[in-house]
Amino acid sequence: MITAKQIVEKRKELWESKKSITQDGEFTQAAVDYLLENEHIRIEIARYPERLVEMFFVIVDKNQETVPFFLNKVQQDFVDDLNQAIDDYNAGKRLHLNFLVLKGRQQGFTTVITAYQLACAITKRNFSGITIADINNNTNTIFEKKAKFPYSRLPEPIMPTQKYNNRREFMFDRLNSSWVVDTAGNKDVGRSNTINFFHGSEVAFWDSISSILTGLGEALTKNSIKILESTANGYNEFKDLWDGAGKNTWEAKFYYWFDTPEYENRFENAEIECDFKRKVLNEEGSGDQEREVIKKIKSLLNEVLIAKFGEESAWKKVYWYYQKWSGYIDKELIKQEYPCNPREAFLATGRCVFDKEIITNRIEYLTNLYKDNPPKRGYFTFDWNDPGTKDKIVKESIKWVDNSQGYITIYEEVQPRTTYTLGGDTKGEGSDFYSGVVINHITGKRAAYLHANLDPDTYTHQLFCMGMHYNKALIGVEINFDRYPVIELERLKYPKQYVRERYDTYTHQITKMFGWKTDGNTRPLIIDKQTVLFRDNIDLFPDITMLDEGLTFVYDKNNRPDAQPGKHDDLLFGDMIANEIRSQQTIMSDEMTVDVSKLPADLQEDWNRANPEQKKYLAQKWGLTKGA
Repeated sequence: MITAKQIVEKRKELWESKKSITQDGEFTQAAVDYLLENEHIRIEIARYPERLVEMFFVIVDKNQETVPFFLNKVQQDFVDDLNQAIDDYNAGKRLHLNFLVLKGRQQGFTTVITAYQLACAITKRNFSGITIADINNNTNTIFEKKAKFPYSRLPEPIMPTQKYNNRREFMFDRLNSSWVVDTAGNKDVGRSNTINFFHGSEVAFWDSISSILTGLGEALTKNSIKILESTANGYNEFKDLWDGAGKNTWEAKFYYWFDTPEYENRFENAEIECDFKRKVLNEEGSGDQEREVIKKIKSLLNEVLIAKFGEESAWKKVYWYYQKWSGYIDKELIKQEYPCNPREAFLATGRCVFDKEIITNRIEYLTNLYKDNPPKRGYFTFDWNDPGTKDKIVKESIKWVDNSQGYITIYEEVQPRTTYTLGGDTKGEGSDFYSGVVINHITGKRAAYLHANLDPDTYTHQLFCMGMHYNKALIGVEINFDRYPVIELERLKYPKQYVRERYDTYTHQITKMFGWKTDGNTRPLIIDKQTVLFRDNIDLFPDITMLDEGLTFVYDKNNRPDAQPGKHDDLLFGDMIANEIRSQQTIMSDEMTVDVSKLPADLQEDWNRANPEQKKYLAQKWGLTKGA
């Protein structure tokens, strides 16, 4: 028996030899007759809807020519993955059919998913599919060019009876099947339907993914297929979903630009080819940006492309990539539009204050580090001297409690003879969390992070305990929006709060007050210092959540550094405050007995030239204390 797959191969052979849409139409008409006469073909197509697409659909290609719709490699890879997932779901091997697709521009995902749904609507009873696009223009394009045109060119015998096909919907009454396309801006999108196939197109550019998914709610059947596909658009909801894939009910799939066959260019002549290859092999470029992309191209060739495609095709692909890069005014956009890996895809959008590449590499390193050895989490407990009045915390009662759901993360256990600073950022200006960051004053390494939506008293009491635990750390809490923590720490007689000076315009005196104030003078200062630290000392930062905040801290339309809408900077500012108040912290002042006799001569000279405070630092750094 001839299969649908074999008919598709015959159609491909005919097209390659004749390139005639007329002869292709004659072939598909004959294929229709065979389809109608043979039930096994219909059964095969019901299981593999894409085979109906490749047997009968046509589409307008990028050269504005009408051609048969044959799936390209990335489209076929995705459909194969989807069909396998459906088999696994039906066999009870998986619990959902939810996919996040991260891809480059114009790889054909919206086109193939639309065609797949249309094939389902044509062949399956009670099918209900929906595609939601990012903007109205794209909604119209999807319906007119990716659905209505291919449908209008189908052989008449396989066109089901239509109840209607309007500007955005097909409804086939005898099958009780339908497919509709809508726009993400429509607040009522999909609410009144029962949906068993949901496709979101370019979802990274929607105003809100979560609100649409919530709105669809019960309309989605338990066994529904849900696909959210997009090019990247910086650090937004789509990035959050991508980062959570595997931990939640979404499966992430990334598709490389170079797997799209048409993404390659021939060289114009031998001279240009020779010049380009020399430039790549020698890593030459006219500036830092060109040298960076040339180095990437060389790495792609050696590590991936030559082995995968052969040398001739590999060079054509990187030449295509280089020409795309050359055409961008903002060269960083190549990473978003045609990413070489998922991490790179999210880097381009937004004018980040800090170096995204450095921070992202650090996050990747820490993610792997914590995979099998996560940092310690928990909180502090304590007793009141008088529970009725809560007059003071009994310092000896402060104890750490391990709890994986706790709001404090420990990265460094308290070290003897070491001083620490603790910076706190309170709720305010759209922020949803309290934060606290502990820094080892000697090394600059971050020792602990607090991050939670707490009541102000609980937050303050945890700061008190953290400070006491870390050798009576110097605590500086921002007072811009909430003075309660500073007042409460003073009431509890915390031994060491940061003191700022303020000029009193009434008394013309300098007054000293507890707490850190972020203003027009201090804010740029601490941000600039953080920029340098991220660039030069990224290994000081162990907290992924704080580093994520750094990636979404961008210049707004007024060129003011701030968190992106919907993002936070609580830990980031807690960290910056903790770092800045170190100017009021000192090295431990106890007398030390040290042994420098085993040091090399040059280090002994350094020791002899050091002042007392410097010697305390060096003793700590070099482990010189006797008995240590």
